[in-house]
Amino acid sequence: MIVDADCHISSHKFDGLAITADELIAQMDRNGVDKALIWLKPPYNKDIAPENRAVYDASKHYPGRFLPFGWANPRLGDEVTRAAIRQCFEEFGFLGIKFNGAQDGYVIDDATVLPHIEYAASFGKPLAFHSGADFYENTHPYRLGHIAGLFPQTRFLLIHIGGAGTPALDRAAIETAQAHPNITLIGSNVGEHAILRAITVLGADRVCFGSDAPFRMQHVQLAMVRALLRDLPEAAQSAVLGGTILRTCGL
Repeated sequence: MIVDADCHISSHKFDGLAITADELIAQMDRNGVDKALIWLKPPYNKDIAPENRAVYDASKHYPGRFLPFGWANPRLGDEVTRAAIRQCFEEFGFLGIKFNGAQDGYVIDDATVLPHIEYAASFGKPLAFHSGADFYENTHPYRLGHIAGLFPQTRFLLIHIGGAGTPALDRAAIETAQAHPNITLIGSNVGEHAILRAITVLGADRVCFGSDAPFRMQHVQLAMVRALLRDLPEAAQSAVLGGTILRTCGL
């Protein structure tokens, strides 16, 4: 089974990159991808409520194809953020929540943000964090290590293995995951050497394939990862291409 662990969908085509759930399904069918973990692509006005609902609607319209995650932005205020987290878990039944300090402009382990992470962690679901050199001060892997140490019972997804920019912070991401077994890495928007290094150091059961669609082309990223994995045992290939993310999400 092939599971893409990093896809962004939008409620409508608000820019040239935005893709709807229907368009993502069409890509998945063409590319041989069975399931995709989806979260929103932040709109320019930061009104994420309709986009979280679009993720929910997509998961209901295409049952069994999507692993829906919500999105929380602490910059929108304490009340709004807490209500969004509660809705994502209690009303929508999402499998997890994503925080992105690069796109939303905050330090992920800031003292004002940690209460929202604690509240999200109280639901017992995985929490995902963007990490990368595009805004390394806000999203450095070591900051997620700090968070993972505070909440050792929570499962964390470190997206991009510290990539999403240059120079990539993949060594820091892998070191962080080594120190915190509750962190799993998503190998999206990062070079092949970083993905292979993560598998070698951590094992295939700690690394997931992700395309970062629509920012990257799903079929191109899948072809790259398949080529990267071709000499690894079949069990390791299956883990990276789907088994690891399904297990992390409790499926």
